[in-house]
Amino acid sequence: MFKEMTMRIARPIRLLMMLLLLSIGLPSLATEATEPLPSLPALAALSDQTSISGLSSGGFMAAQYHIAYSKDLIGVGVIAGGPWNCAASNPLNPFIPPINNAVSTCMDPCKYSWFGCPSTLFPNSGYLAELARANADDGHIDDPANILDDRIYIFSGRNDKTVITGVVDTTAEFYRKLGVPEPQIRYNKSVDAGHAFITDNPDDTACPETEPPYINNCGFEQAQRLLEHIYGNLNPPAEQPGGELIKFNQAEFFDSELTSMDDAAYVYVPQQCRTEACRVHVAFHGCRQGISVIGTEYVTGTGYNPVADSNGIILLYPQVKKSELSPMNPRGCWDFWGYSGNNLPPFVYYQKSAPQMQAVHRMIQRLSATRADNH
Repeated sequence: MFKEMTMRIARPIRLLMMLLLLSIGLPSLATEATEPLPSLPALAALSDQTSISGLSSGGFMAAQYHIAYSKDLIGVGVIAGGPWNCAASNPLNPFIPPINNAVSTCMDPCKYSWFGCPSTLFPNSGYLAELARANADDGHIDDPANILDDRIYIFSGRNDKTVITGVVDTTAEFYRKLGVPEPQIRYNKSVDAGHAFITDNPDDTACPETEPPYINNCGFEQAQRLLEHIYGNLNPPAEQPGGELIKFNQAEFFDSELTSMDDAAYVYVPQQCRTEACRVHVAFHGCRQGISVIGTEYVTGTGYNPVADSNGIILLYPQVKKSELSPMNPRGCWDFWGYSGNNLPPFVYYQKSAPQMQAVHRMIQRLSATRADNH
């Protein structure tokens, strides 16, 4: 009896020991699963040749960053996005939470209107221009006078029912009211496109549609047009880009999970930018386009990298994701209404102190830092 009981107890102990030995005997598998991501490299990039662009929430973020950090930028591309601080754009109701304006005034102000679609429902570009000047006087953002020689690319699809063209019109008006000369603004609203980034790839979604991954074939490469407007004449996109796409540790650039920023992000480095000083362009994805949702489809499928490869431009792709700590960001959007501050005042999402914008600024600074191999 005693011997039988001993054997019954010994069997599970032997099994547990075997499992422990197996786990000890497979260190390479455990290491591979937890291998840390590399740091974003320092590439001595040209700090006075940086530009930025984005689609949808990324378009709002691009406009927001452009005005907040205007001293550091030479141009911006806003695709299906509204003006800087759009979520605070109605001077008639200053006590409405920014999130309310973000999903109405900044997207489709007429959708729930019972009395037509008057201009008063749309973002007030004149009020926002004055607000920008006031914020600059208070030191919250750079002086808007910095943008007077910048190049502005704006796009709205005629079939876009998510951020309607009337909202995007106010983005162009905002820049005009800040004094940007008309020849420096390129605004295209003549294409029958849905809510999407535009390519010339027949495998992408049909031009008029609005559906994931929000990359549509409309017969032209938007990345080429956007970057060419900002930088002037460029070489044609490389047919076989030879640069390196690097997945790096983005977590070192932000301090709180409330930012909704992903732990990882991507940078595309053309081969010549390893030894030469190159320009930097930052490309913000839209909602439900981060790597946590569609992998690298936005990073590799929007046409930026082939243009960057043949023209010496480093492409930075910051990433946000849905976060359980940010219930007001269920679709992994960039923060243009205040969720990174728990949707509570004082709101700083449009200022240089906004946590997402600070993180992106640190990434640009890293790319512009002296290469380690030059020490």
